[in-house]
Amino acid sequence: MTQCLLPCRSQYAFRSKMYSVPEVNSMPDDRFVWVFGNVIELCKDAAVWVKKKRPFNRLADLCTEFHKYLDNLSVEEKLVILKSHPDLAGRLAVLGELTKESTEEQKSAGLDKINAEQKSIINACNERYKLKFGFPFIICARENKVQSIIDGLNSRILNSRDQEIETGINEVKKICKLRILDIVNEN
Repeated sequence: MTQCLLPCRSQYAFRSKMYSVPEVNSMPDDRFVWVFGNVIELCKDAAVWVKKKRPFNRLADLCTEFHKYLDNLSVEEKLVILKSHPDLAGRLAVLGELTKESTEEQKSAGLDKINAEQKSIINACNERYKLKFGFPFIICARENKVQSIIDGLNSRILNSRDQEIETGINEVKKICKLRILDIVNEN
């Protein structure tokens, strides 16, 4: 079963360096897991699985392997992935306890600057969504702004649970790809 945990920070102090595909291919296994351990939120198991798929010819191949990891999960394992994501503009954001990646993504959508009314709407929609589906609403924040997130919460609540599991995983794939693009360059 997929276990999602905070990636180990170990001896590698800087993850923000841009790597080339050949550098990714030649990384020691533990460094690969550390560098890619949060491209899927709090799920280093994905990096453990993907490291075995090296070498990659292109950046797109690396992204594809992470997407295959998600596709190959059982429904229960997909739910673990979905449940590992924080609420948008939720308690963890307020407390400053999001991962570095989630913090930056929520900021890019403007969720760190919402007014009291927007916060109330998002919180109410998040709670309604979690009550219906059993996992938090997931949307690629970097591809959205506050109003489109609110609109997504209001429209996707009408979906079935199966539709939302699929949609949520597809949003995780978008998030994953953008996180990989923050780490690896094509050249």
